[in-house]
Amino acid sequence: MKVIEVVKIMIGKRVKELRIEKGLSQQELGLAIGVTKVSVCGYENGTRVPSLENLVKIAEALATTTDYLLGREVPIINEESKSYIASISYEDVRLILELRHYPNLYNKLLKDTKRSASIINKRLMPKD
Repeated sequence: MKVIEVVKIMIGKRVKELRIEKGLSQQELGLAIGVTKVSVCGYENGTRVPSLENLVKIAEALATTTDYLLGREVPIINEESKSYIASISYEDVRLILELRHYPNLYNKLLKDTKRSASIINKRLMPKD
């Protein structure tokens, strides 16, 4: 899947989620950012991509960041059930997706991430 397709899907999913969470209709969000309900519907179902200007307006109207709408930030929930937003790079996402092709390895890495990273580092990096 091309990056632009992933971004279209991500924007649509997140705009719809946040719009509903804020209790806004597509019409109301459209009015807030200066576009029609049809445009908002297109953003949400991935058939249209908002212009940079409209992406910024959407982020402002939904009290979020453009990075979140683009899928570059993810919500994280810690042990106390408090959530916060963290950034993740496309390279990190690609690594995770590739590792998931090897479920046994992926699950083993997740059991003790610190130890796993240390072992990988020792085996891949030359000694000084």
